[in-house]
Amino acid sequence: MVALSPSKPYRIGRSRTGLGLFATRPIKKGTKIIRYFGPLLDSKKKKDDAVDNKYLFEISNRWTIDGSPRNNVARYINHACKPNAESDVKVRKRKVFIRAIKSIKAGEEINYDYGTDYFKIFLKPIGCKCDACEKKRKKKRAEARAERQRLKLKAERKAAKAAEKAKRDAAALLTRRKKPAKGTAQNGAMLNGKSKAPRSKSARSLVKTTRHRPVLMETADRRGSRAERIIRAEMPAVAARA
Repeated sequence: MVALSPSKPYRIGRSRTGLGLFATRPIKKGTKIIRYFGPLLDSKKKKDDAVDNKYLFEISNRWTIDGSPRNNVARYINHACKPNAESDVKVRKRKVFIRAIKSIKAGEEINYDYGTDYFKIFLKPIGCKCDACEKKRKKKRAEARAERQRLKLKAERKAAKAAEKAKRDAAALLTRRKKPAKGTAQNGAMLNGKSKAPRSKSARSLVKTTRHRPVLMETADRRGSRAERIIRAEMPAVAARA
């Protein structure tokens, strides 16, 4: 790791994405923090145009700074979607400085926006790990958990309602089965005055026999009365003969 002078307002330290550059003391807004430097590459030269790495900083259509050398401490500054610094490009001088766009506290990581092209090529495939994106992902995860919990509670309420409805339906069905139909007996009394209680065969025979008994007795009585009348009518004739 590169040794830095204590007079510098920054240090190289461990970051979420690897190594990063951190402020060692408060840095005011507008302060030039560090210069981004390295070999100048001319796109008109085939050899220079063939160089490819993650530390290329394009100044213009022709000139590009190759910031891969380790003595370029600015290469340790990480990307952020909501940065506290920015790149200040001096096209004519072919120089790039990193300048604070807001006050930076001691211990805070220094970062700037790498640009749309770099983001699409290098960061988007693996996912940006800056604080803003991490907070956004954390918020989305929390919202997803809340949505899953909401759906779970909704499903539980729906299941509880279905169970309650099934319970009510079962109770209603049981009540209908226990309730006697119209015309059937309740405690020996008739709903419509006519008993429809089931009878056994012997009971039916007994009722039938009982119903006809008065008729037979009545017939016998009638026959007896007739015989008496005949006897009474014949008694005077017998007496006269005697």
